[in-house]
Amino acid sequence: MIKQKVKNILNNKLTILESSNQSDICLVGPVKLPVQLDDQVIIFQWYSWLKLEQKDMSKDDIFDSLSSMNLAALQQSSVLVYGDFKEAKDALIRMHSICHTGDIFGSKRCDCGYQLRQSMRMIVENGSGALFYLADHEGRGIGLFSKSIAYLLQEEGYDTVEANHALGFEDDVRSYEDAIRILGHLRTKSVILITNNPKKIKALNAHGLQVEHHLPLWGDESDYNRSYLSTKIEKSGHIPLQKNTVVI
Repeated sequence: MIKQKVKNILNNKLTILESSNQSDICLVGPVKLPVQLDDQVIIFQWYSWLKLEQKDMSKDDIFDSLSSMNLAALQQSSVLVYGDFKEAKDALIRMHSICHTGDIFGSKRCDCGYQLRQSMRMIVENGSGALFYLADHEGRGIGLFSKSIAYLLQEEGYDTVEANHALGFEDDVRSYEDAIRILGHLRTKSVILITNNPKKIKALNAHGLQVEHHLPLWGDESDYNRSYLSTKIEKSGHIPLQKNTVVI
């Protein structure tokens, strides 16, 4: 059991976001996180959150049950915040879906690793912003194990959408609901969304958050992912890069 002294130190770093019709969320942070980005070390403010299975859990309840929750077997999302995100006039946000193969291993079968690092660069260059790293979004929400099976189908000629459908999944089962609740806690002003995906814009607008406009994020095209990128546009409705658009 965590001692009271430790609880006192951590108490003001936890915020419980309550809801009458949804699960409560415990937000932890900010944690000062120095990140090597190209040739610079950038200081981000890092938050993580946990959806609480029990209603009306107190901070003491969370502390006392922490070591028995087996959280390492689950997935938790987090957000990197840069600059005066709460008050800045123009703040960029990126809702980034975890991609074990692209983000960690640098796989060229997708553009996820490129989008992750480039979003961080764009946020720093802008002076303020937040990158949400959504841990339950692997393979558009089907999970890493299912994604690996879908990859085998793609090697046999299926595209991304066809492979997901063949395994009994929808094209895209991701939810942005929890991330949007965290965003609403961290900032109430309008945001600029880094995305090619109109579903993300629609999701934010549906929850009453103002998306001023979006910035496209195309790049890192190669022989390995050209078909994957085309499928995003042709079947998943992603906004194609327009001619004369300046890509940051």
